[in-house]
Amino acid sequence: MGSQSRIYSPLLHPLLFLYQFIQWLMDKILSPNPPNPSTRLGRPKVAVIGAGITGVTSAAHCIGHGFDVVIFEAGSEENVGGIWSRVNNTSSLQIHSLMYRFHPSVQWERGYPDRQQIISQVRQLWKRYGLEERTKFNVKVDKVYQDHMGRWIINNPANGRFDGVIAAIGTCGEPKVPKMPGMDTFKGEICHSSNLTGKDAKGKTMIIIGGGASAVEALEFAAEEEADKIYILARSDKWIIPRNPIWNMLLAMNIFGQETLFSWIPELLLRKLFYRDLEDLAPAANGKGLFTDTPMVNSDVMHKLRSGKAEWVRCDIEEFTEKGVRVNRRAKGVPAGGQGHEQTIEGDIVVMATGYKRPELKFLPESCFEPKPYEPPNWYLQTFPPNHPSISCINCTYMNAIGTVGNWHIGIYTRILLMFLVDPLTRPSPFWMRRWIDMTRLIKFTSPVGAFDFFTYLELVWWFMFCIAFNPFRWKWVFFVFFGLGFVLPENVVQIENKIRNGLGFNRDQSSDVGSSF
Repeated sequence: MGSQSRIYSPLLHPLLFLYQFIQWLMDKILSPNPPNPSTRLGRPKVAVIGAGITGVTSAAHCIGHGFDVVIFEAGSEENVGGIWSRVNNTSSLQIHSLMYRFHPSVQWERGYPDRQQIISQVRQLWKRYGLEERTKFNVKVDKVYQDHMGRWIINNPANGRFDGVIAAIGTCGEPKVPKMPGMDTFKGEICHSSNLTGKDAKGKTMIIIGGGASAVEALEFAAEEEADKIYILARSDKWIIPRNPIWNMLLAMNIFGQETLFSWIPELLLRKLFYRDLEDLAPAANGKGLFTDTPMVNSDVMHKLRSGKAEWVRCDIEEFTEKGVRVNRRAKGVPAGGQGHEQTIEGDIVVMATGYKRPELKFLPESCFEPKPYEPPNWYLQTFPPNHPSISCINCTYMNAIGTVGNWHIGIYTRILLMFLVDPLTRPSPFWMRRWIDMTRLIKFTSPVGAFDFFTYLELVWWFMFCIAFNPFRWKWVFFVFFGLGFVLPENVVQIENKIRNGLGFNRDQSSDVGSSF
């Protein structure tokens, strides 16, 4: 679809028109008003590291609620939008856009927008909240540290001093291209899945190495470019779920955030109703569970496989040859590296759908990184290091989930950080942050993966609800944290509380990085 938004007719497209009306209404009710250019923004002042979707969105929330912000981006202005600024033009959203509303003002044209419209919405948000003037490009953050007053410094004092830090570097950095035996002997073309725009695949055979989201994007590109044959070489099994918002939301309603005694039910339904004749491609019943790894969301994969245009090969890569790739093809249930039979798959183009290098948070102070079990992602609400409630690493420690990436939680996390910065009675102490981590690990002790390595959206909502409900001093912030409403009221209450505390002689260190509450 094109990137230009348009209003659909309520008669010809009633569902799309209703979706657009709901989005318009959410924008009017929930979007904070952009400040007037002459408005003097107050403290706390927040540093945002990264100008991707998370960085731009969290900065917009800060600005919209009256707090100054500076975005530090290692790349140029072309990098606004993060990973979406670097993927192929044929890339599009895999999950329904209803589950990818990263800001209330986002206006999707339809269910599955393409790269151009996603970048367009990010840049509109960036400009709407005046973030052009508050973004420093080509500034690589190497060090974050505190001055004697507890305020944060980014690289050096010349960049200013900040009360809070939002690390929004994401999980996708530079393309990852592993070196494989014989690559230099292959006579065809080898490229990474992020560099397909402009490649000629018409009438050719394309070999895609990888079985994740990047492989699906490469498959879509090859089909659109009318490749003659497509092979997907996947080392491990991964669940594929349909592009259906009802399916996706139901799966995200698992409050336990892990495999349970009842997980076999949705897994069986997927095998029988979605995979059907391709059930052999589904993970084995005693293998990887649905709630252990982020599934691929794409119905069209099955259509392409059934048509014979594409073939999914479960295998280990042995080596490249002059004409293709030699693999060890395995049967279902045989683990990676297990027994199989040798096969050479010939092709003209090899696409390395091997993902991206994960950016590191090593620029944060060492006090953020404690020994196990309090290393990321085992942080408070997964994003707050126990020793520093004024730092939030939104979407940086993310591992796997269903129905969560880029969703409303960016705003909630940002507003929780603002609550901690504004109200000293809401800031958790390191002791209680660790106890919450311990509690979550105890609740999920039966999980086949780490307690914070996989979560569902409903579990994430439970985290937020517990965070607010457990501490009475946070109750006044409920509507602000969850919906962005009513900031003035709790702020005024905090000012009264400060006067009372000062009058009683409890004028303790008010540094925004000191947590004393539970």
